[in-house]
Amino acid sequence: MLLSRRILLAAPLLAAPPPPPFRGIYPIAQTPFHPDGSLDAPTLAKQIQFLHRLGAHGVAWPQLASEFWTLTPEERLTGATALLAAARGKSIRTVIGVQANDPDLSVRLARHAAQNGAHALISLPPDSLPLREFFTKIAAAANLPIFLQAVGNLSVDDVLALHHAVPAVRLIKDEAGLTLPRISAFHAQAPHVGIFTGAHGKTMIDELVRGASGSMPAAGPADLYVRAFHLWEQKKEAAAAAAFAKAAVFVPEFEQYGIEGLKYLLFLRGVFPNHHVREPRNAIAGAVATKFKLDDAGKRTLRILWQGVSR
Repeated sequence: MLLSRRILLAAPLLAAPPPPPFRGIYPIAQTPFHPDGSLDAPTLAKQIQFLHRLGAHGVAWPQLASEFWTLTPEERLTGATALLAAARGKSIRTVIGVQANDPDLSVRLARHAAQNGAHALISLPPDSLPLREFFTKIAAAANLPIFLQAVGNLSVDDVLALHHAVPAVRLIKDEAGLTLPRISAFHAQAPHVGIFTGAHGKTMIDELVRGASGSMPAAGPADLYVRAFHLWEQKKEAAAAAAFAKAAVFVPEFEQYGIEGLKYLLFLRGVFPNHHVREPRNAIAGAVATKFKLDDAGKRTLRILWQGVSR
């Protein structure tokens, strides 16, 4: 496995001063499963330790790339307990996903996260309640900063209206509409609001130019994004672009193979014991939905790419 080599390459970056809270690279953790399909909480904890070693500034779980829609409430609580325990005492900041069709479950998840040391919450827009009512409930339950994962038809004005109504919603993972001009609009109208995006961070340099606070990519190549971000913070823009190019080679592969591809890279790096994905594979996964099942050719390609960028 190439894990140790990547950690050594990342080591000089780990001594860099940390950015202010809620700025930097906050990967979405993938969810590991045992061969029988049950939740593998110890490997989830191992993934958090891995991300901390690679210098990730934070971690969020469970979201779309975590297959949250396949997890039972008990699995979400068990996983959050393992994740938060693994992060305790470390510099990595923890963000717990609380979206659910049942608002009472969201409140339960939020309270559990707060009681176990989470730094923030994150949620997709709810289906069952108006936006303002839902986030008011969550904010009251946990007294933590909240990321809104903006998707669908949420406009910049909609998001900022929610922020003004529920001040705890002061962070955005923006995946609605055309992201780049929205980042510019958010930064111009509310520069105090933290702006992140997903979509494998494929336009991260452009996002940082426009005032983004960071990115929320997949966990497997987190150190590649961390390196690019640190160089950007040091005003070494050309070097940041060159570093980011190493992460960017994975984006088209991940867009083809979806969550299984994300997990396979974690398997290659010795973090996951397998790359098992639960059914239904696509469900509401959006941009991380599987377009083409990971076959032997895809696995070989990911191995070649990783061997190339890890040198």
